[in-house]
Amino acid sequence: MQTGVAVPDPGERRSAAASSRPLRVLVVEDERKVAEALRQGLAGEGYDVVVETSGEAAFFRLTTDRFDLILLDLRLPGRDGIEILSAVRRRGLQTPVVVLTARDTLEDRVVGLDAGADDYVVKPFAFAELLARIRAVARRGRPAEAERLTVDTLVIDCTTRRVTRAGGAVDLTAKEFELLLHLTRHARQVVSRDTLAREVWRETARSTTLDNVIDVHVSRLRRKIDAAHPVRLIHTVRGVGFVLREAGSS
Repeated sequence: MQTGVAVPDPGERRSAAASSRPLRVLVVEDERKVAEALRQGLAGEGYDVVVETSGEAAFFRLTTDRFDLILLDLRLPGRDGIEILSAVRRRGLQTPVVVLTARDTLEDRVVGLDAGADDYVVKPFAFAELLARIRAVARRGRPAEAERLTVDTLVIDCTTRRVTRAGGAVDLTAKEFELLLHLTRHARQVVSRDTLAREVWRETARSTTLDNVIDVHVSRLRRKIDAAHPVRLIHTVRGVGFVLREAGSS
């Protein structure tokens, strides 16, 4: 199987260690040649790399060890990658996850992202692109980004990913949380579908199918956030996009 993983020349390598401790990465990949190429390439970039080649071993490792980032293949012996991802997210694991897979349909991407993936890279891929995705996801996951966001009676704890409205807990999927977080960080600003496609769904081009997926997620989010409250926070700006704002603001 073509992987697109090419280990860079030593002269082209850049250190991933922005601090005294390198980022610790778990690579979960059952194709040993691909796993070894990733291990060598990432180690050459300064990452501390651990490799697991089965779903069961990966799940055990994730429940007993700590990592800064996870590269997760979906088709694994013993336990499917989506099953692993869903299980560790239910247990409260917030470690950033980049899915690596040959499944390249939009529906597959939506399933992966909804299960809790932070990004989705389709095989074959360029190693340089994977590094860029890793750096972007790692930046988003830094402790410095931990914060508490409030709009009206809506409160988001970014550290625990806990959402409340008027003191009551709001249960969200991983993708719903990411969507709400983006809208809240841009509160009182109209956010277009183009922006949501790029920043939340990690898609560079919109499509009718993706627009429908975005609309469905916004509709579900609106029900969970607004349905039980007299003041609506999530509004549709017809023909443009969406805005999250409190009553009386414009």
